[in-house]
Amino acid sequence: MLGTPYPKKPMHRIAYTKLTQEQIATQLHPVAERGPTSASPLATDFAGESLHIVTDDGPALSYRFSSNTKLSVAEDGGRAVHAGFGALEMDHLCLFTHMIPGTQRGYTVVVDRDSKLATVIELWFSGYDDNREVQRQIYFGYVNTHGGEAPKERHGYTDRVEGRGYHWRQDNGMETLEYYPSAGYSHFVELSRTGGELGFCAPSDYVKLDNDFFLYTRTECEFSGTFTAYVLDMNRSRQMGVRLGFDEGDNLHYYIFRGQGDIVGQIARFEKFGDYSGDPIPGPKGKDGKPVKGGRRVYRPIKTMEKLTREQVDQVVKAHSSAFPVRTTTGGAAGMGGANSLPTSDFLAGKTFTLRYDNGPAMEYKVGSTDELSWRKDGEGGWTQARYQAYEVAPGLFLFGHLLEGTPNHDGHIIAVDFHQGLATCYNGFLNTPYFANEAGARTLFGVLEMDGIQPPLYRRHARTTEMLGRCITYSYAPGLTSMHLYSTPNTVSWIIFTPDGHGGMEWSGPGDFVKIRDGIYFMYWLEEACNGTLGTVLLNLNIMHDAGIGYNCGSRGLNMSRIGAVVRHAGKFEVDKYFQIKT
Repeated sequence: MLGTPYPKKPMHRIAYTKLTQEQIATQLHPVAERGPTSASPLATDFAGESLHIVTDDGPALSYRFSSNTKLSVAEDGGRAVHAGFGALEMDHLCLFTHMIPGTQRGYTVVVDRDSKLATVIELWFSGYDDNREVQRQIYFGYVNTHGGEAPKERHGYTDRVEGRGYHWRQDNGMETLEYYPSAGYSHFVELSRTGGELGFCAPSDYVKLDNDFFLYTRTECEFSGTFTAYVLDMNRSRQMGVRLGFDEGDNLHYYIFRGQGDIVGQIARFEKFGDYSGDPIPGPKGKDGKPVKGGRRVYRPIKTMEKLTREQVDQVVKAHSSAFPVRTTTGGAAGMGGANSLPTSDFLAGKTFTLRYDNGPAMEYKVGSTDELSWRKDGEGGWTQARYQAYEVAPGLFLFGHLLEGTPNHDGHIIAVDFHQGLATCYNGFLNTPYFANEAGARTLFGVLEMDGIQPPLYRRHARTTEMLGRCITYSYAPGLTSMHLYSTPNTVSWIIFTPDGHGGMEWSGPGDFVKIRDGIYFMYWLEEACNGTLGTVLLNLNIMHDAGIGYNCGSRGLNMSRIGAVVRHAGKFEVDKYFQIKT
């Protein structure tokens, strides 16, 4: 195949089919009879053996393996059912997986031959309102040997993998970057299948098998619903695992795989020293107070996002638009102006200047005070008054923004302007994007500052950069309000919300842009597409470890522009530059 296989739509834009139980059953039946496919030879560890697994809070499973592809299984002493299976081994560990014919259920099991411990993952379809999303429940137990005493130890959830990142090459040709910046989520970039343009997030489990081997899972909730699990050898960067689910073409994939990896980095963790606990994001509980089977805390933003039409957007913007209010009225990034924001600056007050953008407008400004200015576009028409705020991020470098009242798409301009260099870069936010009218889009405009006493450069401009690629930065907006950004690809920003005890918790991501302003100073945006529609921007100064930012958001309460500001920490960097073709 020529060229990179970029998809027509990213995962968060694919309208995945709402498969019926009947459609799923039709494709599952032959797979359950046959077992998973594998590009590598199947293990023969259990061929001709019997195995009885007892779990603490789940089923007892009695297996008889007639070959390395066929088994029978009895659940809780019930009738044995014949099924196809596949197994892989790694040192003293064996992973095998099978579905149960006539059902939409199955199991993936990891057995430790030395310790006799076992972890069982029960898997099933049609257990959620989207039938295609694979559900999972993890049980810890042991192999019951006749006359043997049950081990006291168990495998268990852990945060020991948190902060690690790998580049994986699987035996089936799949190549991925996988980041584990959270103890309850992970972030993956598909380099081979989708060209690695964007990264995506999925709820994940991390289980300690021993000090060398760990078990990882992810379910691509909000996307295809596909489930992936693998045993990870932390010393030799190897993996063996299983993948089950329907792709965007509604084709069922069920295969086991091996992979070889490269460690791309280890970022900081923020739990207390000695806290190695896992499973930090508890799922829902039933009326009896016990966790719901398969329940997990999942970020499902598209289901809760307000979705307005163009007509509704026009109405709410006309009824209520606000810039830099004392208290924000909408959610998203627009609500992250906290105690750690930079103070507003009066530097622009009384100044008249023009920002002339290449392949864009010439914006004229007359600034009346610290919070009011007048603007005019391309010298046409009268002047429009707007509320603004400005922040001095470095000497002579300012961030300011304002709404452009009266524009067809309710634009907002968020601008980094350098009075020392005569340069300006604008993130032009706008509404009425193709999917949801209240979801923000963004254009990046490069230009110059024209003003008495300043001679701007003819050719030089701020420029896009990959210098932020792979970095993790924490942002502390106010006491109790801290998140971390992972810049996982040249076009992706992922945000991780910490739990109260410092574990990496919920995580999501969106497309972004990165512009270098000065050495150590970067102007960046992220779009919370299919999430809450916010455009978030930050002008990040790593020289003083502080930022200033502006959020632009529209919901049923109106259009809002407000400040963002945080004290930052550098949490580390994943060395992933070589996996992306274009370097700037």
